Amino acid sequence: MELIIHYGDPYLQFLEDGSQIIQPRSFVFGQITSPLVIAPTGASGIVAARFLPEGFAPFSTMPAGEMHNRAVPLQELYGKDGLLLEKTVLASSLIEERIEIISNFLSQRLETTSGCDALAKETFNLLMHSKGQISVDSLVTRLQTSRRQLERKLSSTIGLSPKQLSRIVRLQSVLKLMEKKQYSSLTELALEGGYFDQAHFIKDFKEFTGVSPKQFYADNMKMSALFISEE
Repeated sequence: MELIIHYGDPYLQFLEDGSQIIQPRSFVFGQITSPLVIAPTGASGIVAARFLPEGFAPFSTMPAGEMHNRAVPLQELYGKDGLLLEKTVLASSLIEERIEIISNFLSQRLETTSGCDALAKETFNLLMHSKGQISVDSLVTRLQTSRRQLERKLSSTIGLSPKQLSRIVRLQSVLKLMEKKQYSSLTELALEGGYFDQAHFIKDFKEFTGVSPKQFYADNMKMSALFISEE
């Protein structure tokens, strides 16, 4: 999830039905599980704060599941405080000041919360360690919880089901291999990523990125920044 403030010209966002909208001036984008296509309308100027999957919950005022594939305006999330944050960032002319303004805003909100949810954090750690190649049943056993409790917790704090989060983590690990060219064929890449076969890999890849692995690579990895997260 990512908090974004456009201090330059706004961006267009193209929707699945073929229509387009102007993104809000400031917003938090929820978990993305389908291709996201955006385009600048002029000169770009963006400052952003990116969160780990479980990391935004302490700062949120709504369940993460309600933010799924949405650009939620800061005013909707934080009311007058969100609008003031936007105005303060826009009034600044230095990127260092903009970063500090956002950092201070988040730090103040963190003081009134209990921090990240332990179950969500441990789930994400296990998925990262396994590169998404761990079953939900195994997660439930390792975490000593129930499937229902895990589903409910991840839906409210991350906005995804355990299976969805696992698939995204697995795809991220494959994208990193692609970026480093650590494979000799798509079949090898699919097997390394824990997919049943090449067809399964291509199906998952197209669902999240909107293109095939070959098309993705041919486009010079331009979309990788949207999907690759730092460990």
